[in-house]
Amino acid sequence: MAKPTGKAVDWKNLRRLYGYVKPYRKLLYLTVFFIISLSIMAILKPWLLAKAIDKDIMETKNESKLILICSIVGIITILEAAFQYFQSLFSGRLGISVATDLRKHIYKHVINLRLKYYDKNPIGMMVTRVVSDVETINDIFTEGLIIIFGDLLKLISVLAIMFYTNWQLTLYILIPIPILLIATNIFKNVTRKSFQDVRAEVARLNSFVQEHITGMALVQLFNRQETEYTKFESINQKHRDAHIRSVMAYSIFFPVVDILAALSMGFLIWLGASQAIIKEVSLGELVAFIMYISLLYRPIRQLADRFNTLQMGMVGCERVFGVLDTHEFIEQNDKHEPTEKEIRIQFKNIVFGYEKQNIVLNNISFHVDAGTTTAIVGATGSGKTSIISLLARLYEYDEGKITINGIEIRNIDENWLRNNVVFVLQEVNLFADTIYNNISLYNSSISKEQVIHAAQKLGIDKLISGLENGYDHFLTERGNNLSSGQKQLLSILRAYVHNPLLLIFDEATSSVDSETEHIIQLAINELTKHRTSIVIAHRLSTVKNADQIIVMDKGNIIESGKPNELLEKNGVYARLYNMQFDWEN
Repeated sequence: MAKPTGKAVDWKNLRRLYGYVKPYRKLLYLTVFFIISLSIMAILKPWLLAKAIDKDIMETKNESKLILICSIVGIITILEAAFQYFQSLFSGRLGISVATDLRKHIYKHVINLRLKYYDKNPIGMMVTRVVSDVETINDIFTEGLIIIFGDLLKLISVLAIMFYTNWQLTLYILIPIPILLIATNIFKNVTRKSFQDVRAEVARLNSFVQEHITGMALVQLFNRQETEYTKFESINQKHRDAHIRSVMAYSIFFPVVDILAALSMGFLIWLGASQAIIKEVSLGELVAFIMYISLLYRPIRQLADRFNTLQMGMVGCERVFGVLDTHEFIEQNDKHEPTEKEIRIQFKNIVFGYEKQNIVLNNISFHVDAGTTTAIVGATGSGKTSIISLLARLYEYDEGKITINGIEIRNIDENWLRNNVVFVLQEVNLFADTIYNNISLYNSSISKEQVIHAAQKLGIDKLISGLENGYDHFLTERGNNLSSGQKQLLSILRAYVHNPLLLIFDEATSSVDSETEHIIQLAINELTKHRTSIVIAHRLSTVKNADQIIVMDKGNIIESGKPNELLEKNGVYARLYNMQFDWEN
């Protein structure tokens, strides 16, 4: 992922961001129109009041014309309020529309990244990118770039009318400006660094909180609350310190702006009053210049705040586009789709490592016949799960070839693979939704009647019907209001209703009691009938009916064959089987 450049305004990223603005150009143009109108109105009021004082009060004493000008000023003030409302409304709608589209784009991008990317990047960091960082990009439009344009336009307009009215007086008023420019530059550099630190610490906070709330059971079971709180306190302290650095910059900069504004006012009164006495400056001009100073320094003060919002947004842009520029996708060569109704698989000389220097699978070769069940057994870390991860294309092998029905897996359409290969994992993923939606996964082709029929066939309808609201029973996050066995049965039901050509079980019965295991085993037997299946199991009793057993150790296949053949061989499998049988009895 690309690191933030640290630029205050990255024009490359702004041009890229404009691509998300294009569908909402009307909102952009309306916002700019109201900003320009507000800038013109800002200088009209002092100018009109100056004319009224000099001509209608000091010279002609024309009361009716004075009332007319005051009425015009009042109308302009009302229009300013209305235009300010519409400008805020349209810029807000523009910002949230762009943020919504960008958030959809980044989410669609990250759900298609291969798992290797998530092995290296914390989930909390991804949450920050999708939620918090996109929100700062929204602020670019609602409080940043467009508003900065309006403030700059107002500044230019005020300076132009001031020079046009009295250029000598204007030059005196601008004497503190070089000091202000230096202070602004220092302020910009300090806040840019502090805001980059703030975004980095927010990502760390999100990662820590997400990870530890997910693992709260472990934290409490091992009585590590105080230890984890201390770690959280340290991260939170760094987040606070980063914010304080920006607050310190604000607390110094704003008084500096106020002092310089007071200096400008002092120069105006000193020079303007003396010129007014000798009639070189009119009273109306003097009053107008007092108002112009306010109009001049107010945008400058606000510009600093807007500029910091823009910097936060630019940091967010760099981080979000850094994720979007990550192309860790599964490579898709050709897009073949096997036409057979049954799947046969072959692994030929497969070499794989999650890191290339650490080989996990070493020259693995085996085949799975269509409609058969193959069990893969072995100690933890022997490479069992790595085999099925490659088969699902969650990772890419380094050497060799995997084929399905004679077609290399890299040339098979990924959508076909995902639709026809289904996993039943040890750790069941359930969402905060109804049981029916968790089973169908919002697949419109799977009706509730189909789900009920499948549950009855697998013998788990009674379990679901016994829950409150049955198939419409709402599960909490990760299905925590169900037992491990119940979650596993729902996972099996989900696999069944999706009717895959290849079914893969990864330790599906390792974390349940014996009674539930028996129910699950009956469901698995029904599910694997006349279907190509691969089963990974620690409990060897659950795979005694497999057509083929592959025994693995340290990334190598050390035995393979039918269960009875391996038992008669009295090798590694037989030793593991007898050891487990003796232990269970």
